[in-house]
Amino acid sequence: MSFYDFSAKLSDGSDVTMAQYKGQVVLVVNTATKCGLAPQFDDLEALHQKYAEEGLSVLGFPSNQFANQEPGDNDQVAKVCRLDFGVTFTLFEKIDVNGENAHPIYQYLKKEAKGTLGDAIKWNFTKFLIDRNGKVVKRYAPTVNPRDIEKDILKLLKA
Repeated sequence: MSFYDFSAKLSDGSDVTMAQYKGQVVLVVNTATKCGLAPQFDDLEALHQKYAEEGLSVLGFPSNQFANQEPGDNDQVAKVCRLDFGVTFTLFEKIDVNGENAHPIYQYLKKEAKGTLGDAIKWNFTKFLIDRNGKVVKRYAPTVNPRDIEKDILKLLKA
């Protein structure tokens, strides 16, 4: 299995296969609009704007698994992300990232890049960086600001 073998639904319900991101550097992040870390949306969007043409794709997966910080439905979440945070990067439907109902993409990502507390996602805004060949290169803790990932992204974009 590779990252490209999975698919997910966008916030509008349409299916997307991860194979469409072949050849791109991908940053996957579980998001929540009511989280104290939500200001990271600004920096994620800045990375998206700065490097999309060079091959970076930022993929946001909203989740309500941490302190009920993403309570709205998919339409509400997408609207808040776009209107309140200016998000233009790709947003998927709300998913579980932990537990028996964890989305298959997250089951895979957690297996490929364990965190400091094992494979569970600790909180909103855990990030996974994937290279142009679909290999999970690194996992970043929720508190790691997206700006601090930029150097790693640049290395992969130039590789």
